[in-house]
Amino acid sequence: QVQLVESGGGLVQAGGSLRLSCAASGRGLSTYPMGWFRQAPGKEREFVAAISSNSGSTYYLDSVKGRFTTSRDNAGNTVYLQMTSLKPEDTAVYFCAAALGPYGLSFASTYKYWGRGTQVTVSS
Repeated sequence: QVQLVESGGGLVQAGGSLRLSCAASGRGLSTYPMGWFRQAPGKEREFVAAISSNSGSTYYLDSVKGRFTTSRDNAGNTVYLQMTSLKPEDTAVYFCAAALGPYGLSFASTYKYWGRGTQVTVSS
């Protein structure tokens, strides 16, 4: 079992930055590919970014490429999502998740463990 807790969300003006953290307890994160998803009110959960277990590969939603960066510290059991040049349309609850395998990382169904999310609000 893996328990995931996100932090670092908040209210920021457009153009600003936030860094989200996802801390794991229980079993270590080192063997799990990790993903970030977001869900805005009235919308479906959306893939944002993913990172392979050894940080060798990263994947991003087209609309966040060049603005968001995901990284991980396996020794510290933490995954990060650095968000820059934030836009009002980035407003959502952001979730981190751990997958059991390296494929299909843009699909929520691939992930077994989920955090409860952290709210990100970007004002215009």
